[in-house]
Amino acid sequence: MEKFKVDLTVIGRFHAFNLAKSLQNDGLLNKLFTTLPRFRANDFEIKSEKVVTCWWCEVLVRILRKLKLLQNDPTRMYWYHSCYMRALEKYVKNSDADIFIGFAGVSLSSLRIAKTKGMITILERGSSHRAFQQNILKEEYEEQDIRSNIDFSSDEEIFVREMAEYDEADYISIPSNFVKRTFLEQNFDESKLIINPYGVNLTEFKQLPKKDDVFRIIFTGAGSLRKGYHYLLQAFYELDLTNCELWHIGTLNKQEMEPFLKKYKLEKWILKGHINQSELYKYYSQGSVFILPSIEEGFAMVQFQAMACGLPLICTTNTGGEDLISQDGEEGFVIPIRDVEILKKKILYLYNNQETCKKMGQRAKKKIESGYSWDDYGARYIENLEKIWKLNGN
Repeated sequence: MEKFKVDLTVIGRFHAFNLAKSLQNDGLLNKLFTTLPRFRANDFEIKSEKVVTCWWCEVLVRILRKLKLLQNDPTRMYWYHSCYMRALEKYVKNSDADIFIGFAGVSLSSLRIAKTKGMITILERGSSHRAFQQNILKEEYEEQDIRSNIDFSSDEEIFVREMAEYDEADYISIPSNFVKRTFLEQNFDESKLIINPYGVNLTEFKQLPKKDDVFRIIFTGAGSLRKGYHYLLQAFYELDLTNCELWHIGTLNKQEMEPFLKKYKLEKWILKGHINQSELYKYYSQGSVFILPSIEEGFAMVQFQAMACGLPLICTTNTGGEDLISQDGEEGFVIPIRDVEILKKKILYLYNNQETCKKMGQRAKKKIESGYSWDDYGARYIENLEKIWKLNGN
């Protein structure tokens, strides 16, 4: 098959650098366009000549974050987006690639330019359909009677832009069957969807021996309404199990979670704070089960990480995690969103059957090792690109 050239463009890094490495190794990467400096790509063994950077956009947003201006005025994030989009447009106009890949929300004008140049266009959408995402989050804030720190009105510009991107792109790459369902609910053309689950660095995430007999629940990420963290706090509080801890690795949205922390006074809740990714495996390895009760996300990568370290998974239907579980009770459990009683039931089952819990964790580890490395992700992506290339008459 004739080789094609791929432009991979991303604001920041996300999983694009992992994909860029696979494309480069297969001789398909034309350029990686990013806001990060070239030396960051060295960590992924991406050749510097393959990287085009608009680093000044990243400097802008970091200054805004340091001055805490983004928190007070979300519209300033559009400066960052606009800076990136203008630089990307200029690059695409002069590119000789055959396939353009851009991330949702910041790729509309470049998608259009790429199409006028005859490129096949692919949009990366890591979360659920934007309309579903916005509606379910709004619903959760109203249900909990908590003032949202998301300005849904100022978000309208990105919403409109992303809806146009969905129409303009030839294909949309999504990470899970959950995300697929949200697109189909919006009457989206199924033939335009490419499902490819993410991966994990198996040399970085490995299991160590557990040092004690404490039944330990691990949660990783931002404690927020979107993550369903309040439901986990409630379940943990109401169960009140002996010799049991809840470790939260990550940050806490104090504005959203303060009412729940006051309501559920937790003695065995331990906030570990931010941990460098290179150290996370040490914390996962001291856990018994990983729980992600999110209201909405595309396919949380922390699920791959925890399972690679030997933890069974309890996740909601809206995390993508169901794609990692062969059947209920094999590598973990899939539960409905917002259902505290079922969450308590699953935690209690694992607590009362800890040998079974360990066996489930080993099956979870084996599942990840058998097809969910970043190399596996890249190989699947390239296979999809080759199919698309053929379908378009090449």
